[in-house]
Amino acid sequence: MFHARPVTAEEPRLTVRRARRRFPRHVLVALPLALAGPVSLLLPGDKPVPYRHITTIQARMASKSDFFKDPEVRRLLLKHGIRVDIHRLGSRGIATQSLKGMDVAFPSGQPAAKLILERERRQGRSVKSARPFATPLVLATFRDYAETLVKAGVATPQPGTSEGDTLYYNLKMDKFMGLLDGKDDPKNRLDGTGATADTWNGIGFDKVGGRSNGGRVLVRTSSVCESNSAGTYLSILAFVANGNSTPGTANPNNPKLAADSVQRLSEKIKPLINLQGMWADEQADSYFSDLGESIAPVSVIYEHQYLAHQIEYHDRHHRQDTDRVLLYPTPFALTEPQLIALTDKGDRLSDLIESDGELRDRAVELGFRVRFSGEDGTSERLNTYLHDHGVQVPAQNTDETKVYEPDLKVLESIINYVGNCPPPVQDDQ
Repeated sequence: MFHARPVTAEEPRLTVRRARRRFPRHVLVALPLALAGPVSLLLPGDKPVPYRHITTIQARMASKSDFFKDPEVRRLLLKHGIRVDIHRLGSRGIATQSLKGMDVAFPSGQPAAKLILERERRQGRSVKSARPFATPLVLATFRDYAETLVKAGVATPQPGTSEGDTLYYNLKMDKFMGLLDGKDDPKNRLDGTGATADTWNGIGFDKVGGRSNGGRVLVRTSSVCESNSAGTYLSILAFVANGNSTPGTANPNNPKLAADSVQRLSEKIKPLINLQGMWADEQADSYFSDLGESIAPVSVIYEHQYLAHQIEYHDRHHRQDTDRVLLYPTPFALTEPQLIALTDKGDRLSDLIESDGELRDRAVELGFRVRFSGEDGTSERLNTYLHDHGVQVPAQNTDETKVYEPDLKVLESIINYVGNCPPPVQDDQ
């Protein structure tokens, strides 16, 4: 008898897999960026360096903020763990408005710096400051206008180069001021007569370049109430109008006579600057724009702005920008920007600006006359750099008469009268 073998059913096998850890998609997307974070702190062209804390310095600056906006300067500062957050304002605005929350102030010249330092001392604070470089005030114009001033007897060209015409002219301020008053000068037939007195065509512009400009001979400035460049230009006008003498120095023992003298001088020079129209902003950007000549034939700027333009222009086009030229006024005014530290963080930046050789070298490359080894505004390195980069070196004027700014109270009196400036808003806390 056949017996069937019982069939035994196998139990089902359970396969156990090792669980894979899954990340949310947004985490996976962000992960490469997170890993790249430390790398992004590396500076272009530098070797990897350990991560360091970046200190942000709050800075109130005028036109010399261009130095701190330069990409190479920013890179050099980051090497030292410093980033500068710039709050742009005119130099006199820096001196007369609140500096609360700022680590440094960087006005473009000494008058504004003195106002700040006096205010800090009144409040019992001891501050550190540095004057890393200097730059002359200049009048920027275009070749046909410069040649017109030559024919009018108020400017002379500096020697040119083998490559062509000169970029620089010396300007006789006493004669030039006679073209700014809008009056017919019977002693000088070169400034035009009647309705053409002190107009560009009246002094021969239409005969120089085959173009016409019947407008007044004017110099475009920024506001004297806000800007160091305009205030410095005003100081030149006042110095020349006062017989090449610093205003306020006569009658020192008689305050009434001294004040009356300054008042008469202010009344004399006010038309020379008010008729031009003052603008709140600096003039360099307008001058270097494609419409610069249409905006203003002559503008007040700083030498370093012009030289930086020529260096960059030559690097790009392998030639100089011969349409734009400079007028060096005689007598001349040298401006000295002053970096004033208001906090411990500001002290760190001030020390670095004075001690770091790479930052000083970069200032030369940006057209500044930089102090080296305690020298008073040396020009040798700048001249060498210009020559090596195909840019004509400005000749030293044989007339070395320098404008010395008036006493701070005198200068403030002239500025307020000419500009009809609003009262300052100061923070004395």
